[in-house]
Amino acid sequence: MKLDRAVDAYLRHVSIERGLSDHTVAAYRRDLAGYLAWLEGRGIRDSSAVTPALVAGFIAERASAQPAPAASSLARLQSSVRGLHRFLAREGIQDADPSARLRPPKLPRRLPKALTIDQVDRLLGTPDDSATGLRDRALLELLYATGARVSEAVGLDVDDVSHGDVLRVRGKGSKERIVPVGSYARAALDAYLTRARPELSRRGKASPRLFLGARGAPLSRQSAWLVLQQAAQRAQLTAHVSPHTLRHSFATHLLQGGADVRVVQELLGHASVATTQIYTHVTVDALRDVYATSHPRAL
Repeated sequence: MKLDRAVDAYLRHVSIERGLSDHTVAAYRRDLAGYLAWLEGRGIRDSSAVTPALVAGFIAERASAQPAPAASSLARLQSSVRGLHRFLAREGIQDADPSARLRPPKLPRRLPKALTIDQVDRLLGTPDDSATGLRDRALLELLYATGARVSEAVGLDVDDVSHGDVLRVRGKGSKERIVPVGSYARAALDAYLTRARPELSRRGKASPRLFLGARGAPLSRQSAWLVLQQAAQRAQLTAHVSPHTLRHSFATHLLQGGADVRVVQELLGHASVATTQIYTHVTVDALRDVYATSHPRAL
């Protein structure tokens, strides 16, 4: 099969059958476009002509590029190439998988940075009582109360928060999960829905989206990021704060409070508990700090 047709078939597979997000599919498309261009530069246009040596040569060349690619970018590139050839071999389009011996680079483990509870309180206390201020408070409270990704939060419809003290969230791959909503976030949402959203909605076209911008259009991911940055500045938080920081803080504070890691996994929407367990290392570090400062023979 021609390589361009093979890539199109693979991308349809991961998008439709596996349900990967548009963002992930777009990343795979970029990676594989570079791979195809590299192969075509060597006269390879059919999937049957790809050999293990060619696959290894492509990855080695990318790994030695200057400036050096991030380990995460190289790992994703390898994942894209391996996914393509595994798919072609499984579908019988290729006799064998030329990427079978490819081993992904070992990624350095980066512990997520969480805010302290006091820092979160300061952050959530910054919005005012204007229409956009009520929206900002509802957004920030929701992100911290549920651990939702910012893309999940801005993708919510009004109907998604009409189930009392629970929230229906559509995560990666269009998977839905139910997350409890605490009283602070619920109060902030109610205030926004009754006192602010009607005013914002009148400024633009009717939309089912929960969070609206100042002109009435659905709030974008970039605008949500800006809301958080402005709140962090007003709260005088010197550490880098992103929407994912609130997600990290949500998970870390739950585990520090005694929540089971499997419950946190379900709340975050992680497919594997191994992804969630990185937060247990954060809480272990906190335990070490408390032990070192409290026990008379710790040091």
